[in-house]
Amino acid sequence: MRIAIVLFDRFTALDAVGPYEMLVRLPDSETVFVAERPGPVRADAGSLALTADRGLAEVPAPDLVVVPGGPGQHDQMDNAVLLDWLRAADATSAWTTSVCTGSLLLAAAGLLRGRRATSHWLALEQLREHGAEPTGERVVCDGKYVTAAGVSSGIDMGLTLLGRIAGDDVARTVQLGTEYDPQPPYDAGSPEKAPAHLVAAMRDSSRFNLEQAGPPQARSSRSGGDRAPGRR
Repeated sequence: MRIAIVLFDRFTALDAVGPYEMLVRLPDSETVFVAERPGPVRADAGSLALTADRGLAEVPAPDLVVVPGGPGQHDQMDNAVLLDWLRAADATSAWTTSVCTGSLLLAAAGLLRGRRATSHWLALEQLREHGAEPTGERVVCDGKYVTAAGVSSGIDMGLTLLGRIAGDDVARTVQLGTEYDPQPPYDAGSPEKAPAHLVAAMRDSSRFNLEQAGPPQARSSRSGGDRAPGRR
C-alpha cells in the first residue's frame, strides 16, 4: 500500500506527523510526503520544515491519501494543481482522508458532497458551504472517506485506519508501541469542555484571521500573487 501525505506551505505539523507515526507502521506499506514540487515545506510556526520527496505529479495514484490542515489551507482552496490531483488520486484510492481543515480541501475538490465529515471545530460550518454534512465527532468514516477533527485527532484517525486495514491487533500493537495513552493535565480539548471565555476568545480570533485572509484574489494581490503554493 502506498500512502501519500500532502504538504503545503503553512500546514500544521501534527496534522501530518500524527497520522504518519501511526500509518508508517502499516505492514507492506510505503509512506511518502508529497507537495506541488519536491523539497522542504514549512509548517505554520515557520521553525519546522518537512521534506516532500515527491511532487504531486510523481505520485498519481496512491492507495491512501492524507491531507493535513493548517493556516495555509486558505491559500490552497483555489489551487487547481492540488485540487485536480486530489480528484485524480481519489478516483483510484482505497482511502481518502484528512485531518483538521484538510477536510475543507477535500470538500473544495468536491469529494465530500453529501457525506458526513468533520474538521476543526471552528471550521465545521465551512464544510456545510461545500455540500458536506458536518459533525463534531473526532473521527468520521463515510465509506472510504475518513476525516479527523482538530490536529491531535489525526493520531486517532491513523489508529482507526490501521484497524480497518490491518486488523485490531495491529492497531493495538502500534498504540502500545507508541505508548499512545492520553492523560492530559487539563480537560479543555473541545468547545463543550473548555471554559466559555476561552471558546469565545478563540472564535473571535478565528473570525479576525478569516477576515484578514479575505477572498483568494485579495490574498494574491496582497502577497504579490506569484508565490507558489506549497513552498515558502
